[in-house]
Amino acid sequence: MDQLSAAGSPTGQYPPDATVLDKYARVLVKFALNKGQGIQPGEVVECVVPDVAKPLAQALQQVVLQAGGQPLIRLLPTGFDKDFYDLASWDQLTFFPKNYLKAKVELLDHQIGIIADPYPEELKDTDPRKIMTALNAKKEYQDWRVAKEQLGRYSWTLALWGVPAKAQIVGLSIEEYWQQIIQACYLDRPDPVAEWQKLFAFQRRQLAKLNSLQIEHLHITGPRVDLKVKLGKQRRWVGGSGANIPSFEFFTSPDWRGTTGWVEFNVPLFHHGVVMKDIRLEFVEGQVTSATASQHQRVLTEMLKVPGGNKVGEFSLTDKRTSRISHFMAETLYDENMGGPHGNMHLAVGRSYHDTYSGDQQLVDPQDWLEMGFNDSALHTDIVTTDQRTVTATLADGTTKVIYKDGMFVL
Repeated sequence: MDQLSAAGSPTGQYPPDATVLDKYARVLVKFALNKGQGIQPGEVVECVVPDVAKPLAQALQQVVLQAGGQPLIRLLPTGFDKDFYDLASWDQLTFFPKNYLKAKVELLDHQIGIIADPYPEELKDTDPRKIMTALNAKKEYQDWRVAKEQLGRYSWTLALWGVPAKAQIVGLSIEEYWQQIIQACYLDRPDPVAEWQKLFAFQRRQLAKLNSLQIEHLHITGPRVDLKVKLGKQRRWVGGSGANIPSFEFFTSPDWRGTTGWVEFNVPLFHHGVVMKDIRLEFVEGQVTSATASQHQRVLTEMLKVPGGNKVGEFSLTDKRTSRISHFMAETLYDENMGGPHGNMHLAVGRSYHDTYSGDQQLVDPQDWLEMGFNDSALHTDIVTTDQRTVTATLADGTTKVIYKDGMFVL
């Protein structure tokens, strides 16, 4: 029986056995961090892992130690969030341990974050204003990490741990859900790190073609989208950075001021403890002027009220030929990388990514980022659609070129 037997998980059990978890940890520690290079001896790596994923935390510690790094394991207690938001005062929601967090940023070289959500709708009855207030209170901590990352002194990656609740939502057994994770991360191969290195080499070649086009703006059209996105000066497309595992997408952070039109998203958004469905956004001069959802409209509304949360921070496309994800997973990390007949597109409202700037980030001050149309926010929320779309680029010389059609880049 091969590892991906239809009878169950690659190991016939949940969670996967130590061999699979060791491969997973090696991909995250020895490849994903440091932009595909892995950690160096002596570097400090924080592993933030929900308690339900404890077996992966142990595997991460082992691999960090084997690589000569210094592991800091932080196990997160699951099921505590509702109690916190129910009881916390506004002063407690906005509490910011500045000295502690500043010292933490100075100490860490890398961070691995594991997503595991055993209670997907734990916060469905929580006042969304409390969630957004707590999020916004930590913005300075985000800014410190971004600044260190721009200096090339910090890297991070995110990965997924399968839980029965999410498997049930998407109509899979927990073993089948884990099969998607294992296939997406190349854990079904003898040397998954080598497979990721091959994929990233391919992505770099495609990105070179894409970034040679000198795109002024994009026009995305389809049955449920008519949207224009201005890229802005000194922008580049990025992919294959190791920041997410898996990652099959190419993305950029456009000049938010040049986004006009509308888009409907057919993939539910699992975020802030609720499930928002059938999201539709309309933009005028870069700002969301209308936002609707058939479910949990109030959370969407409060999310967009976060400073900068009503502007575009990212535009992304995934080519169906490279994605190894074949099923909806009810988790943005995977759903924004899903293949399918039409590939996928996602927009993020909120913070822009500075690594999409084609110049030297270290020479750019905070005011310059704003003047170039890079959005600033404590929020960064990806919203995904797998509907049919065609993306046409208008180039600097005024000509047009279709760059994406039928779920694939046309380069």
